[in-house]
Amino acid sequence: MKTILITGSSSGYGLETARHFLAEGWTVIATMRRPRPELYPASERVRLLALDVTDADSIAAAIASAGPIDVLVNNAGIGVVGAFEATPMAHIRKVFETNTFGVMGMTQAAIPGMRTRGTGTIVNVTSSVTLAPMPLAAAYTASKQAIEGFTGSLAHELGAFGINAKLVEPGYAPTTQFAANTDIPVMDLIPEAYADYAAPIFASYANPPLMTKESDVAEAIWRAVHDTSGRLRFPAGADAVALMEQA
Repeated sequence: MKTILITGSSSGYGLETARHFLAEGWTVIATMRRPRPELYPASERVRLLALDVTDADSIAAAIASAGPIDVLVNNAGIGVVGAFEATPMAHIRKVFETNTFGVMGMTQAAIPGMRTRGTGTIVNVTSSVTLAPMPLAAAYTASKQAIEGFTGSLAHELGAFGINAKLVEPGYAPTTQFAANTDIPVMDLIPEAYADYAAPIFASYANPPLMTKESDVAEAIWRAVHDTSGRLRFPAGADAVALMEQA
């Protein structure tokens, strides 16, 4: 029986991915800042661990408690939408602490065990903002683009030890808590000078022609984990797939 550890498993992609792998017979280690047992069925194949990916001690404790894992999914993340000019650097650093350094910290902690066993897969969840430039997302895009380059390079060096590194790139998913996982309301990051520019962009977000569902991401992660072709990137959702095809 294989074991998967998923960060950010209290909602959205992480929760759906945990449920997907659980239904497929895997043992799931669902991590989140504050464990919520009510989200998961009572099962000997489910373990909930407290984890803050911005805290090195928390990462070390979670990896030690988890024991051997076959797959690490770095899904935990926070969003930021708004004019870059108006986004405080302190908030940008906070976004990078979770979206970029949190992923790197978890990955670095998981590698030794996988390397010793000569097997394992690391899946890093980024975003379709890495597939095409999008407005009002400069800081968020930067945090995710860093992980794109990081994972591509990592795939080479870890491949020598039988470890796979993969990217899953979700599109726009309005049913997730993307906009809620931030300390600053979106409209606080839209100065008056940007109002006319931002209005049609937000209107398009309200009625997108294509979008991503949580299940799309769970299925893409499943495909990435089971891929044997050496493929690096897996777009998730109709909009992300369309962007990938246009690239």
